[in-house]
Amino acid sequence: MKSILGISAFYHDSAACLLKDGKIIAAAQEERFTRKKHDPSYPHNSVEFVLRYGNLRLSEVDQIVFFEKPFLKFERLLETYVAFAPRGFVSFAKAMPIWIKEKLFQKNFLFNKLKVHDDDYKSDQNIFFSDHHLSHAASAFFPSPFKEAVVLTADGVGEWATTTVAVGKDNNLEIKKEIHFPHSLGLLYSAFTYYVGFKVNSGEYKLMGLAPYGKPVYEDKIKKLVDVKDDGTFRLDQKYFNYATGLTMTNNKFNNFFGQKPRNPKSEKITQFHMDVAASIQKITEEIMVKLARSIRREYNIKNLCLAGGVALNCVANSKILKEKIFDNIWTQPAAGDAGGSLGAALALWYIEQANKREVNLNDEMKGSFLGIEFTQEEIERELKLIGADFKIFNDEDLIRKTSEFLSDEKAIGWFQGRMEFGPRALGARSILGDPRSDKMQKNLNLKVKYRESFRPFAPSVLREDLKDWFDMNVDSPYMLLVGNINSDKKIEMTNKQEKLFGIDKLNIRRSEIPAVTHVDYSARVQTVNKDNNKRYYDLISKFKEKTGCPVVVNTSFNVRGEPIVCTPTDAFNCFMGTELDYLVIGNCILDKKKQNQKLRKDYTKEFELD
Repeated sequence: MKSILGISAFYHDSAACLLKDGKIIAAAQEERFTRKKHDPSYPHNSVEFVLRYGNLRLSEVDQIVFFEKPFLKFERLLETYVAFAPRGFVSFAKAMPIWIKEKLFQKNFLFNKLKVHDDDYKSDQNIFFSDHHLSHAASAFFPSPFKEAVVLTADGVGEWATTTVAVGKDNNLEIKKEIHFPHSLGLLYSAFTYYVGFKVNSGEYKLMGLAPYGKPVYEDKIKKLVDVKDDGTFRLDQKYFNYATGLTMTNNKFNNFFGQKPRNPKSEKITQFHMDVAASIQKITEEIMVKLARSIRREYNIKNLCLAGGVALNCVANSKILKEKIFDNIWTQPAAGDAGGSLGAALALWYIEQANKREVNLNDEMKGSFLGIEFTQEEIERELKLIGADFKIFNDEDLIRKTSEFLSDEKAIGWFQGRMEFGPRALGARSILGDPRSDKMQKNLNLKVKYRESFRPFAPSVLREDLKDWFDMNVDSPYMLLVGNINSDKKIEMTNKQEKLFGIDKLNIRRSEIPAVTHVDYSARVQTVNKDNNKRYYDLISKFKEKTGCPVVVNTSFNVRGEPIVCTPTDAFNCFMGTELDYLVIGNCILDKKKQNQKLRKDYTKEFELD
């Protein structure tokens, strides 16, 4: 049995993954263990977990692979600073000491970190490095249900590449085309994320969620900064951006061009201007992705598309490609960001470098993305008793029945079951659930549970067999990476007066039979649920449907703003007691908020840095 440990670290979303004979055994993000969102540090806890789950000591692992090549990245940094000199000296002075001390000689640095896990790990000869974008592409193609596919990867930047096209067939994957730094779709989107007042590498999904409240009135203006060709390739006018060498994403020239400084999230409210800017950059992002997809379909004439990189988490752009019917089939890696690079690096080593045979799984190889840590019923009970929780234990049938009743009574539920998700989305293992039919559920969950902006949309989890009855789509979407519109027979059209309401005021208007998951443009980020990948979650939604006639529940991640998704029973209890959640359903235990020791409540909002 051959084993490979994959690692991504030192930029954001550090993670570790373990393969055995090419099969994914376990994968986890470091943030879940350290409780530091997007933790970039060496993933000590994640490595410990995947080794423990795989019943291996580090000295027994055959190969260890890092998700990018530090020397190439260092080359890019140096060449960039030279090209832009004397601009960027402050940034250069900050970056170089860390690079010289740690990152440049990363093999030795990694070895010193790794040997802490096992005294018998004596040599760095089994440490390898993968190309950043190859790691992304491999994470998308090799677990996909396709024998052959073209792979489009778009993110901020790897070593040099920001956008790549690769072709995968069987156990081979080759990058064919690249767009290089500083021309980056990911950094362009992040620049506008920063400008609208959200946190870079964290708030991009907020920008996407804000876009439907605005109109793309600045589209032509943005196109003066971004030259987009017919084939989707693009160039950014660097006079307006500061990310190449500076400490901010944009500069004064950018501010003057749009007539405002970046929004200060601590002192300035979101206005129609920010909504319109969000709508404009979202539209341009979609245009670029669609044009790229069209051109690579024409060139390679391959019917399947895989998507990876941070931009692939833009589910609205993904859905534009789907709706245009450019490809017959689309599959997106659920951990599309840097965390997934740990998996991709390991898969690239197994298939490309070692030429191992690949067998295609028609459902994909991600196991629903439930690859993280899990707790036995005994472990859950022990931990809950230790922290002083009051709970009752139920059999499976009664647990599902009672939870469905809570949902139909419009209660907010913390749901903690099975293995933790790998990737940024809660998929029914570490989720907060609610009744989508409720007029007040979206607002209450945002303001009283998540402690976040009221405009943020929630995702519907829908039984796969009922999907087409509620949404205008009929493809699997298990990872919440596609958007569908509410079917016309479920819509409630807004009046002319309601249409004229200012952006977020539209939230108070009932727009469908399931208003809690219906965005202002009648869209929804859909997760399809089937019995094979998550039986308990499927059974819950089925029981809710039996009771209400509705095969949909609200699903959002089990955390508050600025907090990573909960990992342990203690994390879940702390979040439960620090928010207005009504019930916590964890394993076969149910906790009622009213019955808990109120001394265990605390101001949870100050625990985490707002994003």
